[in-house]
Amino acid sequence: MTTVNTVLGPVSSAELGTIAVHEALLSVFPGAQYAPDITFDRPQIFATLKARLEDFRSHGGGTIVDATGMFHGRDLPLLEALSRSTGVHIIASTGQGPEAMLGGYFLTPQTNPPTPWPAEKFADLFAREVTEGMVVPRVERRAGAGLIVTAVTREGRTATDESLLRGAARAARETGAPMSFQYGDDALGDLEIVLSEGLDPSRALVGGCDRVDAPVVEIARKGCYVGIDNVGTSAEGLLDDTARGELIRTLIAEGLGGRIICSSNAIGVAKGLEPREVPYSTVAAEFVPGLGLSEQDADRILRDNPRKFITLHETN
Repeated sequence: MTTVNTVLGPVSSAELGTIAVHEALLSVFPGAQYAPDITFDRPQIFATLKARLEDFRSHGGGTIVDATGMFHGRDLPLLEALSRSTGVHIIASTGQGPEAMLGGYFLTPQTNPPTPWPAEKFADLFAREVTEGMVVPRVERRAGAGLIVTAVTREGRTATDESLLRGAARAARETGAPMSFQYGDDALGDLEIVLSEGLDPSRALVGGCDRVDAPVVEIARKGCYVGIDNVGTSAEGLLDDTARGELIRTLIAEGLGGRIICSSNAIGVAKGLEPREVPYSTVAAEFVPGLGLSEQDADRILRDNPRKFITLHETN
């Protein structure tokens, strides 16, 4: 297979151009849409996101992946309209997590005693969003999800987090879609759970690999992609862009340049959470060109690696 699932339907992976794999368009803290102190001016949201995507396109951007999952503001009609208006391919994602961000129905369904959803139920939920289309609640299904995402509790993996990891990995294995996860306090342990489900390492992206002391080289040597995905942001616990550049050069020197994926984790419009107003064009227009890499290595980071990762694979 040589296609990806976009919000407007399948697209040849040869048409994707420069790809930003871990970004957010409209990001809503679950429940914020009902808060009286938060406004939702939909024309303004559209105009803001349209301008940000046009800037991305003006710097060579072709495809952006909205990695927010199911319940953090995913608005499929909005994403469809933005893609048609700007010409930027938009790939939406399915998935949930970490545990604290799950809706109560998924955390403690009506069993006696209440128990978290098992991995197989999460796997079925996510797989159907890839193969049958993403759900617009109470209305219909739209285009298929192009990425399965989850996140582990930063303080340490919970039983529900493990179910989410296993469910996401099974759905990725069954559908041929890629999987991305933000690790908790044990990146290699979280990854081991994912790989124990039989997922090809090349279908997994470990996000947050620009945290201080992340075991980046070890992850890349397992054949997984490493997400250096906070470019443009300096915060406690994260590398700065200088250190990110040094990490990338180290990976290339170790023969692991084919495992690198860079993003900004930018938020186009934030509701109920802190904004992260890094331009979507930052990686392609400023960061990678400033690293002094060969043209081949720069192309690999901006286009080749993310294209290989996001392309759907055939399943048995």
